[in-house]
Amino acid sequence: LKIWEMSGRSGPGGTAATASVGGMAGSGGASAPPPRDMSRKHRRGSRESVLPPACKNHLNSLFKEIEKEFTHLYLENARLKEQIQNMEKGLGGGNTASERDRDRDKGEEDTDGFDINVIKSFTKKNFPKTRHKLKAQTSKIVSSFKTSAVTCTFVREFKGHRDGIWDVDVSNVNSPCLGTGSADRTAAVWAADTGKCILRYLGHQGSVNSIKFHPSQDLVVTGSGDSTAHIWKSGAYSDTGSHTGPRIQSSEESAESSDDGGDNFGSAGGDVVMRGLQVWTPLVVLSGHQGVVVSADWLAGGEQIVTASWDRTANLWDVGSQTLLHSLVGHDMELTGAACHPTNRLVVTSSKDTTFRLWDFRDSIHSVSVFQGHTDSVSCAAFSRSEHIVSGSDDRTVKVWDLRNMRAPLTNIQLDSQVNKLAVSPNGMIAIPQDNRHVSIFDISGGKVSRLPRDSRKCHMRMVSSVAWSTADHESWRCEANLFSAGFDRLALGWRVKSKEEQQAGASGSAATKTRIKDQHQGGY
Repeated sequence: LKIWEMSGRSGPGGTAATASVGGMAGSGGASAPPPRDMSRKHRRGSRESVLPPACKNHLNSLFKEIEKEFTHLYLENARLKEQIQNMEKGLGGGNTASERDRDRDKGEEDTDGFDINVIKSFTKKNFPKTRHKLKAQTSKIVSSFKTSAVTCTFVREFKGHRDGIWDVDVSNVNSPCLGTGSADRTAAVWAADTGKCILRYLGHQGSVNSIKFHPSQDLVVTGSGDSTAHIWKSGAYSDTGSHTGPRIQSSEESAESSDDGGDNFGSAGGDVVMRGLQVWTPLVVLSGHQGVVVSADWLAGGEQIVTASWDRTANLWDVGSQTLLHSLVGHDMELTGAACHPTNRLVVTSSKDTTFRLWDFRDSIHSVSVFQGHTDSVSCAAFSRSEHIVSGSDDRTVKVWDLRNMRAPLTNIQLDSQVNKLAVSPNGMIAIPQDNRHVSIFDISGGKVSRLPRDSRKCHMRMVSSVAWSTADHESWRCEANLFSAGFDRLALGWRVKSKEEQQAGASGSAATKTRIKDQHQGGY
């Protein structure tokens, strides 16, 4: 389904197919806490709990789960211990033949279907190993109840695409903006703080597989299944009538064109209608690939662009002259992506050939290095703001590499599902979208930090294809959400990810504000 959708065409008509991935997620609730014993004996010397009822209910449900798991482990451990004692008696040399036969028969009855030859292998010599295994299993269960280092809360929904969303990106050039590229052949620019659609780009003839904002200008580059990359302006146009560049329409004109049979999002089926300007004509078209363009990114400085394609090549383009500078060849299979370092002239390309390559353009003669560490298709690779590369693969692993020593990965993160287009935050947190509808968050050292919640209706119900962090610092980012995810449920979601330090700082700020307001009221202001 991924391969079919990214091409964006299914024949001469060019009709995109709709993928159906994933399903509904179940939900559960916590049982009510037991009634409080109000007898004098239990009330003596006690104080009323300051915890809110919802928190107390949550704690009670967690304790019940812990008790249930430990009860199960205790009973299993007792049964295994009894079986081992019976086997040790059967293997002892001091008993008579009749006693040994009786013990052997009793041991066979207690095995409950276990192979007696396997059970006899458990002796006093390897019993400590069994005990250690049970202890490790118990520790694993207890660790699952540890509190997360960060909190993740849902903020906002961005809804309007008619097919799955392949990519998402964030810009803060003039105001916080979100960009999405979809299999419905369109790209959209949204106001990140309100969720309102500002602009739609309809210039591609295939699925929009990639979207990337310019680091310092109101420009966007998109890669498509029509084998091209387009550059277009993302800022709002003040005078649509006198503009001689790209062809645009207002939302009112869009509604009129839909009545005449034109393209209008959400005009059928009760879907949300995407408002905003419509743009058809790009500023620049980069055509030269012989296959689907799966990725496009701005090289450091913003004057050049790198595109990656299913034709097994990546191209380096000069935007001003619209010329091809280098064709990066060497991969044995289709490319899955290309990403550029935020400050250095470095490019990393990933491929289905289980490798990724690092291209260095800092010198006049560029160099390339090949890295083999995955056992399946490398679905993505991204730079951190420090000296690291993070690669994700269909082998269900994410690996962190040091740019200064790439002979072996620093960290290996094992996951439960195939990895899609991940992102690294400015402070080193890795958001990993997966086929199983989850988004996990790890730190750069490989420790699991958190996972986006799935206990409410505001979560992805199909494959999560891409994530993006806000690249601006906390002071200049004027939006509550700082992590955005997009999936094949046609939705992009905004999330607020807060560290413990931010939570404590927020609590201190709230307390200070309340104290200041109280002082003002008491002072008569």
